[in-house]
Amino acid sequence: MGAVGGEAFLAAVRPLVDAVGGELLPPGQARPEDIVLSWAGDEVVAVRLPQLADSLDHLLAALERQAGRPLADLDRKAKQEVVRTLEARGAFTVRHGVETVAGALGVSRFTVYNYLNRERQG
Repeated sequence: MGAVGGEAFLAAVRPLVDAVGGELLPPGQARPEDIVLSWAGDEVVAVRLPQLADSLDHLLAALERQAGRPLADLDRKAKQEVVRTLEARGAFTVRHGVETVAGALGVSRFTVYNYLNRERQG
């Protein structure tokens, strides 16, 4: 995977692809929905993005790793910050996003909506 000189480019994009739960593939394995990235005129890597629902699970897992403990164990203020982060990343545009987040935080859907409304009013 990668053209000569493209290894630095590949190393640069890997953290972004990992952060969104994507997968790096050789350009020859790209499907029409994949994104082929080029460097210096050469196709270096194909990026396969996850389905939106999988992205939400990936985001929740990343936030949990960042917190160093289950999201349900966070205090109210930290849970509100998680909801703000997820809203900024579009998590609540995913079908059943509120329910999924509520389950991960160990709160009700009503509580997640309250956090969202509080943020929008603030």
